[in-house]
Amino acid sequence: MMSGLYQKAEEQFKNRLPFALYSKPGETVAVGIFQKDASLHFTTDFKEEGFVLAPFHGEQFVLLPKEKSDVFTEAYTRIAIENNNTVFGADVAAKENFEQLVQNGVDAICKGNFKKVVLSRKETVSLENVTPFELFKKLLSAYPTAFKYCFFHPEIGMWLGATPEQLLKASGDRIKTVALAGTQVYHEGEIKWEIKEQKEQEFVTEFILEGLEDYAAEKNSSKPYTFRAGNIVHIKTDIEARLHDRQDLEKIIKMLHPTPAVCGLPKEASKKFILENEGYNREYYSGFLGELNRDFAKDKPENSDLFVNLRCMKLQNGKANLYIGCGITKDSIPEKEFIETVNKSLTLKNILG
Repeated sequence: MMSGLYQKAEEQFKNRLPFALYSKPGETVAVGIFQKDASLHFTTDFKEEGFVLAPFHGEQFVLLPKEKSDVFTEAYTRIAIENNNTVFGADVAAKENFEQLVQNGVDAICKGNFKKVVLSRKETVSLENVTPFELFKKLLSAYPTAFKYCFFHPEIGMWLGATPEQLLKASGDRIKTVALAGTQVYHEGEIKWEIKEQKEQEFVTEFILEGLEDYAAEKNSSKPYTFRAGNIVHIKTDIEARLHDRQDLEKIIKMLHPTPAVCGLPKEASKKFILENEGYNREYYSGFLGELNRDFAKDKPENSDLFVNLRCMKLQNGKANLYIGCGITKDSIPEKEFIETVNKSLTLKNILG
């Protein structure tokens, strides 16, 4: 595994200076971006080069600017990771609260307020004698097909995650994105998707294709297929397009974010319901993060690689706050949705402890 990159990150953390460690899906190279001062920078027009971290709600997209940072890359070897066998007890109150929230969402959909809403909850787990860097090392090996990261800023805190969902990949005037929806636990053998999950996937795909209409000269999308992310699987559609104008990148990012996979449809109505009913601040959960206008490992300009911040946690005062959600449609059953959040939480719980 790596040594120099972690040593630099530990030094940076000790000095309360911002940094991001990350590794992209399918790669065995980790990148470290180490900001030289403790300032809080934001992107203004998405034309800067650096590493960006955006919240679910709000317009302040945090940036670690390339021009104010040192960048290092280091190869690593994946190692076998044993799943954590710790049993995490179910919180009865959390179950009841979340199921009521889901029912409220279903009721709002039946009234015609929106077609879909993504509802989430926060779960806190105690951490014992484990550093963020040890957790990041585990993420690298446990989830090779995800975007793994460890992000720190003294004004934001420490965030880690392994997200399966691309927001946008851009290279020159070519962009790629995905529609991701539906969730079930992975089992060997044939995987069957219910009508509710297939419809949820259709909503997401249609939203993206319609949103790209004004900006893309050509669009192509794959047929939906099953995609595995750790211990769970989703329905996924790959979407590609060629832009009329590369300067439209900011508009496309803001059109996509927050995606139907983390917010709902129509976007504004479902987002309003989330902000008024979830009862907690998502912060950077279900925002997005990644490389802006620079592939740092290959040192290529005009390349952006952004991911939706799912399967993530914030470390605070010896505890990990886990963020987990699921898509709600008129056919959703509250108890099943709670079970889905429990299954999703295992992505991170498996590497804790």
